[in-house]
Amino acid sequence: MPSRLLSYLTLPAFVLLIAGCGGGGGSAAPAGDSSAPAAEPARVYNWRMVTTWPENLPGMGVAPEKLSDMVTKMSAGRLNIKVYGAGRIVPAFGVFEAVSQGTVEMGHGAAYYWKGKVPAAQFFTAVPFGLTAQEMNGWLHHGGGMELWRELYAKYNLVPIAGGNTGVQMAGWFNREVNSLDDLKGLKMRIPGLGGEVFDKAGGTAVNLPGGEIFTSLQTGVIDATEWVGPYNDLVFGLHQVAKYYYYPGWQEPGPTLEVIVNKEQYDSLPPDLQEILTAAARTINEDLLAEYTARNNAALQELTGEHGVELRRLPDDVLAALHEISLEVTAEIAETDPLAKRIHDSFLAYKRGVMSYQEISERAYINARATSAPR
Repeated sequence: MPSRLLSYLTLPAFVLLIAGCGGGGGSAAPAGDSSAPAAEPARVYNWRMVTTWPENLPGMGVAPEKLSDMVTKMSAGRLNIKVYGAGRIVPAFGVFEAVSQGTVEMGHGAAYYWKGKVPAAQFFTAVPFGLTAQEMNGWLHHGGGMELWRELYAKYNLVPIAGGNTGVQMAGWFNREVNSLDDLKGLKMRIPGLGGEVFDKAGGTAVNLPGGEIFTSLQTGVIDATEWVGPYNDLVFGLHQVAKYYYYPGWQEPGPTLEVIVNKEQYDSLPPDLQEILTAAARTINEDLLAEYTARNNAALQELTGEHGVELRRLPDDVLAALHEISLEVTAEIAETDPLAKRIHDSFLAYKRGVMSYQEISERAYINARATSAPR
């Protein structure tokens, strides 16, 4: 049999073909022979996925639904995943525990939400002044990051898979100008993860809130400022209605990776082909979500500034420099919490140094050249 034909056959189809050929000394059962054993029906797995996102939120909230549809089609209905938004089964920040304990089979969220339980998990969402989305994907899938992530989550009975990226985010929404580091002091800001720890050290107060609570908290004065994602999602949330100034760049989340987490016992119960289907579908969603945000953010920003009068501001260089210095201190402190955290920290920094060196003559060099050489 030609090898190319073999590559197109699924295992069940190949087995049936061999049986029908009567090769290898065996013989096929005659047609209509009632003594022939009936093939067992394929087992069907019906799973539930909980998320940290409001249901149907464009981008992040829809990504799990896309993942579910893809897995159902790729598995021919053998693995079906029902998605539940934040609050439907568990609170937004209850996703990690629910999947870890086996209450549900899967979750979709961001690793930095679990920093109280797993401090080093924050490296797998976003590090202030760290890696961009493209660089994060490189570290995770070709730089040893994924292996470290799985090792970190193994003791919590979880299997992590990268499940999306929004690209460089915005620095956030403020109701007062930021002209110096002193303007951050005493400010209550919704800012999670390592960015929140940096903000605390800079004199502010970081507040960790799920997305669904941000608008009301900013409107009622529970918080004075917030970062969420970027124009695409910020417009949907209506944050321009409760804050005046929109600051950039998103120093706190330069390439935030979202995660698909799977209960390890449930993952191990799947046959190998379904494990591969689930992983491949998540990898596809990881790439697709970044493409969606890249395509949508610009139009949303134009609407915010052009139709809603939002004032776009850049954070001063000295503020960014101070935050950068503090971020190095914060990440170094996380590295000292345990040996695995140090290995993750060291791997991240080593990859960052290497990729920054190349980016100087590739991505950054090109973007600068495109800006400076454009016809007037």
